[in-house]
Amino acid sequence: MLEPGHPQMTLKAQAELLKVSYSSLFYQPVPPSPREVAIKHRIDRIYTDHPYYGSRRITVVLNREIPVSRPTVQRYMREMGIAGLAPGLNTSKPAPEHPVYPYLLKNVTAAYPNHIWGIDITYIPLMAGWLYLVAVLDWFSRFIVSWRLSQTLELDFVLEAVDEALLQAVPHIWNSDQGSHFTSPQYLDRLLAAQVQISMDGRGRARDNIFTERLWRSVKYEEVYLHEYARPKEAYRNLSQYICFYNYERPHQALDYQPPAQVYGACTPRTPVVDSTYQIQTLTNQYTLN
Repeated sequence: MLEPGHPQMTLKAQAELLKVSYSSLFYQPVPPSPREVAIKHRIDRIYTDHPYYGSRRITVVLNREIPVSRPTVQRYMREMGIAGLAPGLNTSKPAPEHPVYPYLLKNVTAAYPNHIWGIDITYIPLMAGWLYLVAVLDWFSRFIVSWRLSQTLELDFVLEAVDEALLQAVPHIWNSDQGSHFTSPQYLDRLLAAQVQISMDGRGRARDNIFTERLWRSVKYEEVYLHEYARPKEAYRNLSQYICFYNYERPHQALDYQPPAQVYGACTPRTPVVDSTYQIQTLTNQYTLN
């Protein structure tokens, strides 16, 4: 909305008109140190292999390679959104004012496409930083219904993934952890409006969202850890290609070696509702790498 170099209005006047801090226009985010990036990337790998590890065990493993204190590990895990006791992002605790729904899937098996969906967030390393990936997964077919990338753990990218998924279909049950994203009114209102039954993992129950945890392991070991993404644009491009491959080509052992799309009933690859060029540009603007 701001127009630098406007012939009739200075940038300061534009900022005052829009009630934007003039000094904030010149803010340049300070990139994380190489040490912080290296430690967080290593935490991600340890957590992917052992999602039941808390900060104490992760610190022990890290100290075999990199001297680091447990308080530092705890702080980094909070910033990464990793829960120490159970898998899931942004901790398993909701904000105090947010409602929590019961876990509906005990002794329940997904029986058909769109019976049960799960949503979760994971950490995606970059060479000099990181992104966050959210995905909505159909548990019966293992089909990734929608996904989004973000440089921060703000709520918007989660809501975009939810909106896109609900444009495709409406599940009978929608499961998540108890993180603040998934107990927020904006998230819950969308599911309630769609008349979805809301299910949330029990605290400390690492296996309640096991299908999404298995998805993250596949994404990390078959794509992310094989590459070093230099920029958000590269991560978006590679993950787009991998998710398309995962959905439409990759044989899945649990599906009698059929690809998820064949079981889900999706005939042609779907592209995100939000224009990909816009999303890449947004990511690049949020986090610029030299």
